[in-house]
Amino acid sequence: MSSTSSASLFAAFLSLAASPVLAQSYPSKPIRLIVAFSPGGSLDTTARLIAQKLTESTGQPVVVDNRVGAGGITGSDLVAKAAPDGHTLLMASASSPVHVALYPNGPHNFGRDFAPVTLAASNAFVLAAHLGVPASSVKEVIALARAKPGRLNYGSSGTGGLPHLASELFKSMANVEMAHIPYKGGSQALIDLIGGRLDFMFNSMPLLLPQVKAGKIKMIAVTSARRADAVPDVPTIAESGVPGYDVNGWYGVVAPARTPAPIIGKLNSEIVRILRTPEVRQQLKNEGGEAVGTSPEQFAAVIRADIDKWVRLVRTADIKAE
Repeated sequence: MSSTSSASLFAAFLSLAASPVLAQSYPSKPIRLIVAFSPGGSLDTTARLIAQKLTESTGQPVVVDNRVGAGGITGSDLVAKAAPDGHTLLMASASSPVHVALYPNGPHNFGRDFAPVTLAASNAFVLAAHLGVPASSVKEVIALARAKPGRLNYGSSGTGGLPHLASELFKSMANVEMAHIPYKGGSQALIDLIGGRLDFMFNSMPLLLPQVKAGKIKMIAVTSARRADAVPDVPTIAESGVPGYDVNGWYGVVAPARTPAPIIGKLNSEIVRILRTPEVRQQLKNEGGEAVGTSPEQFAAVIRADIDKWVRLVRTADIKAE
């Protein structure tokens, strides 16, 4: 055997031998869990729930750090450029793959510059309507939109956001035309949906479900591939006339790319264990979400599929970020 081959084998042996030690010594200092949006939302709530439980299980403080700006890019860029040692993490959302489609020349690439840890929670979006809209099913919405092409409208939390893209995907797959009215936030759009100035709206379960329960708007369908645990009687868009439609408002933990596999593995096992506890599952359900917990590889597949979907839609619908 050549000296080069021997050196390579020896380096590989040292790497394998060091893996358990690396995992055992991690974390060696406090962990920052970056949330790239304001405190108080369901993404932030989920991050704080995981951080609290990780603090208890690791013995190191896990601190949620809200870094707001540029629609989430400021916070995620901080993590992308952090040391890949597992002490700076990002609580990513389903909006993260959208950035790849909207900002191909942005400061980082979500599909390339992060190491997936686990898909933590699923938070289905909802297709909701003003009470006066004469449609209570997806098929009726499609029929109404085709009878009035371009005369119905929908509101979103802003151009290029996930609610906007979910709506555009529905329009594309259902072959209907509706006018887009962007707002500066979902809450503002919701006020106009209740007031009848909007016909439809796609947004998250935590935002819309309380108003559905209060009888102020009506829920037509959920956007996920399967029915949501929070509203099991509400059908999916896919089963109601638009096969293959799937938009899932997920939350997940990622680390900087090149974070060592033993650290990713330890984080994954701890967070998945946390997500499977009855207490955490119930707390997420109270928020309108569902605890998930996947392998890094499964989460990576979700990210790739979302990036591919949104890149195609942004190109075909010619959507430009504001």
